[in-house]
Amino acid sequence: MNFDAYARTGVDLVNARLDDLDDLRALFPDDNAWMRDEVADRDVAIFRRAQKRLRDVFEYGTSGRDGQAVTELNALLEAFPVQPRISGHDSSDWHMHVTSRGASVSAEYLAGAVWGLSVWLCEYGSARFGVCADERCGNVYLDTSSNCCRRFCSERCATRSHVAAHRARKRAAVGEQVTVGEQVTVAAQPTVGADSLSPVS
Repeated sequence: MNFDAYARTGVDLVNARLDDLDDLRALFPDDNAWMRDEVADRDVAIFRRAQKRLRDVFEYGTSGRDGQAVTELNALLEAFPVQPRISGHDSSDWHMHVTSRGASVSAEYLAGAVWGLSVWLCEYGSARFGVCADERCGNVYLDTSSNCCRRFCSERCATRSHVAAHRARKRAAVGEQVTVGEQVTVAAQPTVGADSLSPVS
C-alpha cells in the first residue's frame, strides 16, 4: 500500500469544497473514475462530517495536542475500518485495496484517507500535520520539510504572506516617521504669550 498517497487523499478531502455533489465528484482523480461515477447525494453529508473531523486532527497536530489527534483518528478508524484485499487482473497487476469488495464510495475513500493519516502520524508525529499560516487560506498540508519548519500549504501562500508582512512593516515605519515629524514641528513652534497679544501703546 502507498500510505503517503492515502494520507494525501485525506489532505485533499479537508481542503476540498463540498457544497454539493458536483464538488464531491471533483474530489476524485481520473484513476478513481469509478468513485466519481458511483458517488451519490447521500455521500455528500458523510464526506462533510469526515472532512470536519479530519480538519480537527490537523488543528490538534498544529497546536501540539498529540493525544487528541490520536483519539480522533482512532475514532475515525472505527467508523471507517480498513478491510484489506488484493485486487487486479494478473501477476503484473496485483495491488492492495483498503476495503472489501462492494464497499461504498465513502467507505473506501475514507478508510484509505484515515488509514494513511494514521500511519503518517505513527511514522512522523502529529506535529507534521500543518494548517496554513496565511489567514486568508486555511488549507492543511503534510509537512515533509527536513526540520519540521513548514508554515504554509504552498509557495503561493508563503509569498503572499511575506509580501503582506513586508508592506505592513513599511506602513508602520512611515507612520512612525510622520508621528516623529509632527512632534518635532510642534516643539519648534514659538510659544505665543499673553504679553505679545497686548496692543502697542
